Amino acid sequence: MKGIYAIGDIQGCYAPLKELIAKLPQQAKIICVGDLVNRGPDSLKTLRLLKKLQEQGRAECVLGNHDLHLLARDANIRGPKSLDTLDDILNAKDRKELIHWLRHRPLALYSGKDHGDTLIVHAGVLPQWTVEKTLECASEVETALRSKNYKEHLIEMYGNQPNIWSDKLKGADRLRAIINTLTRLRFCTKQGVMDFETKEGLASAPKGYLPWFKVPHRKTKNTRIIFGHWSTLGLVKEKNVIGLDTGCVWGGELSAIELQSQKVIQVKSHTHSVAM
Repeated sequence: MKGIYAIGDIQGCYAPLKELIAKLPQQAKIICVGDLVNRGPDSLKTLRLLKKLQEQGRAECVLGNHDLHLLARDANIRGPKSLDTLDDILNAKDRKELIHWLRHRPLALYSGKDHGDTLIVHAGVLPQWTVEKTLECASEVETALRSKNYKEHLIEMYGNQPNIWSDKLKGADRLRAIINTLTRLRFCTKQGVMDFETKEGLASAPKGYLPWFKVPHRKTKNTRIIFGHWSTLGLVKEKNVIGLDTGCVWGGELSAIELQSQKVIQVKSHTHSVAM
């Protein structure tokens, strides 16, 4: 795991990303935890850079909710939100190639038990999921996004139900539950009932709910999990839990962590805070 750095939510903050990469060793490889684009000023440049680095074998990226939103915008399934900054991608001459590349990114990455036992997702993992189950579920969505009829799956992607996992789930409900877990999860109950309304810090947990990584007897508790998505937490470094969304797009920092040493490198945002 030496020389591999995980990077938090970029969200189109191209200048801080370039500055952060310049601070890393020349041969470093990077893994981005999702939300590569949107709300920041340079989503097109960001996506082009990450695509280039990935094709050179120097980077990989998992998908976040904003990346999926871009796929839905491209497919004309969703209209623009008030804070979207995706038009530069949607008007780009290489739009088709960028979208194709984005559709082929994973929703979860795992190092292997003998290589750091590290799982990387954008948002979280349900307490009843093992690492193996997480990867299996991620693969189901990846297969759907890479298929010829991927737009049909994107249409069914939106919604908060079902808000609890069952192995009996099928079709659109099953894929939606997986997507919501891996790209939107913050709080859940001990039984794995998910909440999608609360977006503030730990103290804002609804009654009966916990941050997903605080649930007792979580089946992935002995595996290191690196995630983003939750900027109101700031940098999280706990036993086997690393949260890297430090709010660059909101005027905070863009953070990277070296997976072996756990050394953190940060650069300041180049943008003023975006109105939430």
